[in-house]
Amino acid sequence: MADHVAAVAALDEPNRRRLYDFVARQAAPVSKDEASVAVDVPRTTAAFHLDKLVEMGLLDVVHERRSGRTGPGAGRPAKLYLRSSGQIEVSLPDRRYEAASHLLTDALLEAQTTGEPPREILNRRAYEWGSDLAGSAGGEVVEALESFGFEPRQDGGSILLGNCPFHSLAQRHTELVCGMNLCLISGLLDGIKETGHTANLDPAPGHCCVRLDQA
Repeated sequence: MADHVAAVAALDEPNRRRLYDFVARQAAPVSKDEASVAVDVPRTTAAFHLDKLVEMGLLDVVHERRSGRTGPGAGRPAKLYLRSSGQIEVSLPDRRYEAASHLLTDALLEAQTTGEPPREILNRRAYEWGSDLAGSAGGEVVEALESFGFEPRQDGGSILLGNCPFHSLAQRHTELVCGMNLCLISGLLDGIKETGHTANLDPAPGHCCVRLDQA
């Protein structure tokens, strides 16, 4: 999240934003000279901002010989810029709608092939995903929940989740999405062998529908 916020903030500088917009609109990679002419800034200024955009993950660099010649005497490849293939997202509170869309789409496609009820597949895949996420959690359930945007909060011996990463989906399709969420967190707990808490549905205003109670 911090890196994504910094990347978006980098576009607040007017010349940098104009350079990014110019590069993003081009059908082919562009040189710093082309960019400096297009937005009417000095070449050194363009180079500085373009490289900053690369550093922030907003642009990529390729090296090409535009003359088409190869071998000795062909000259050095030119440094060219193009929009990054990566995706920068910032959402406050943290939302994970793309992750939910992958789960839902995969469940639907598998159901079409196997005939298994889509909701059962969705819940199974959510559980498996939670178990996979546990691999990077270091055995700490609160850290894992924080990394996924659930905003865990201690409430006596229980853990409340202050944010639902699938909030708007859960508002419209509560039973489906909350069931998916419960399976995801159950998979996470089992994956890190967290036996001190169990995940239970406990929808209430102000926090996620899943609550972690002492086992």
